[in-house]
Amino acid sequence: MKYQRSSALFKEAQRYIPGGVNSPVRAFKAVGGTPVFVKEAKGAYLYDEDGNRLIDYISSWGPLILGHAYEPVLEAVIKKAKKGTSFGMPTEIETDLAKLALSMVLNMDKIRFVNSGTEACMSAIRLARGFTGKDKIIKFAGCYHGHADAFLIQAGSGAVTFGSPNSPGVTEGTAKDTLLARYNNLESVDALLEANKENVAAVIIEPVAGNMGCIIPDDSFIKGLRERCTEKKILLIFDEVMTGFRLAKGGAQEVLNIKADIVTYGKVIGGGLPVGAFAARKEIMDYLAPDGPVYQAGTLSGNPLAMSAGLAMLTALNEKPEVFESLANKTEYLHQGIERILSDNGIAHQINRFGSMISVHFTEKPVKDFEGAMKGNNDTFKKYFHGMLSKGVYLPPSAFESYFLNDALSYSDIDFTLEGLTEIVSDLK
Repeated sequence: MKYQRSSALFKEAQRYIPGGVNSPVRAFKAVGGTPVFVKEAKGAYLYDEDGNRLIDYISSWGPLILGHAYEPVLEAVIKKAKKGTSFGMPTEIETDLAKLALSMVLNMDKIRFVNSGTEACMSAIRLARGFTGKDKIIKFAGCYHGHADAFLIQAGSGAVTFGSPNSPGVTEGTAKDTLLARYNNLESVDALLEANKENVAAVIIEPVAGNMGCIIPDDSFIKGLRERCTEKKILLIFDEVMTGFRLAKGGAQEVLNIKADIVTYGKVIGGGLPVGAFAARKEIMDYLAPDGPVYQAGTLSGNPLAMSAGLAMLTALNEKPEVFESLANKTEYLHQGIERILSDNGIAHQINRFGSMISVHFTEKPVKDFEGAMKGNNDTFKKYFHGMLSKGVYLPPSAFESYFLNDALSYSDIDFTLEGLTEIVSDLK
């Protein structure tokens, strides 16, 4: 495939946009080469500026569960746009979407719409601190909750030390209130709780991680978190920006049968448009302004375009719950095919899959946390990514990202993908 137009566009973009991109993973730094510039998309396919058709396995990083340019969403946005794009005032459709979303999830009474997953998670921890009157939060290495200062923290010198900033611009004062534990490791959580006694406001986690590849929580781990949070009056926050309305109507809470105290959501709740949300029980959400003392606001929050797109998307998912089984079956089919091809060719690998999320790690040992994901052979992954791209298959351009399948993807598309892997697998040895 040729990417002459994409290359020229990237070169021009670098003159005006830092790194030539508006989100770092798009720059292909992890895999090398030139980013692909998309011109349009439909269903399961991306069409780039050079006229190449690519089968899409990222689905805009999760929200496009029913595929690109899904007609009910497009029609809803177009109809609403003709009446105005933003008012900075209340609209009826905000309540309509809130009622529908809350009817689909467990134990959530109220929801607040924001503009991104980052904003949702940032607001959730502020709310948790305000509600509990405590300062510190526990997050897990490898879990990404957006780029708010409190989340850009790396490990300290030991399990019970404070984290330290992993980006310039994040202060030591901010970092000291974020404690870092290991995913699937309750001992690391216990050590932090013991060292910080009564001052932990919340534990925030991707219940099924998607930012170190797809990482599945052990039953005992996720249940143990819930038990500890309940016992110590700590709020358990599920970051369901990726998993919400994707794994099931009720998201990871439903599938894992664990009730969180606060849940955050991302672009799926806006049909792929820029939006986010956080929800909780009434007594927690009533701490938010204007009812309570915890301030949170946004001029474009609940904007009519995102609300109309979200209402169309969630209505479709609510009326067709079989889509979740369909997606899981397609993902299992992909899993089995990749497993067979890599195993037959003696390529060391691990495949993690949960619902319609999946990732391939080129390592011999099981991948259950960020440390395990880091042991994958990145050189092999680069060959794998570019080899599949040359065959017309677009995978996440990083070994630390989950694939997200959409239901527009056909079994023929998956067979095409597996044929491409068969053709390039010898290059991975």
